[in-house]
Amino acid sequence: MPRPQKERRIGHCAPVTYFKPQGIPLRMLEAVELAPDELEAIRLADYEELYQEQAAERMGVSRQTFGLIIARAHKKVAEALTHGKAIRVEGGKETALPETPDEPHGGCRCGRGGHGHGRGCQ
Repeated sequence: MPRPQKERRIGHCAPVTYFKPQGIPLRMLEAVELAPDELEAIRLADYEELYQEQAAERMGVSRQTFGLIIARAHKKVAEALTHGKAIRVEGGKETALPETPDEPHGGCRCGRGGHGHGRGCQ
C-alpha cells in the first residue's frame, strides 16, 4: 500500500481551468488532466527557470519528487499538443505558500474553492 501523498505548496493558480485547440468545440475534444502541482512544477522550472532543487524546496517536496512531477507534467502537455487534446487543470492536495515580496497575498489553495484572495482561483 503506497504511503499518503504529502501536501505540495502552490504559489500560483491558473486564471482558467481549460486550454484547448482553437476552432474545435470543447465537447468534441478529449482532455488531459493536469494537476495543480504539475502546473506549478512547469511554472517554476520552465517559466521561472529555477533548478529542480530550488523548485522542489519552494513546493515543499524532495528534488526526486519534483523530478517525477515535472516529467509527468511535460508528458501530459506533450500529449495534448501532439494529439490535439484539451488540458484541464484539476484539484489536488495543495497548500498555500506564505506571503513573500513576489506573492503579496501568499499562494493559493487550489481545489478551485472560494478561498477569496481575488486572484482568479475561484
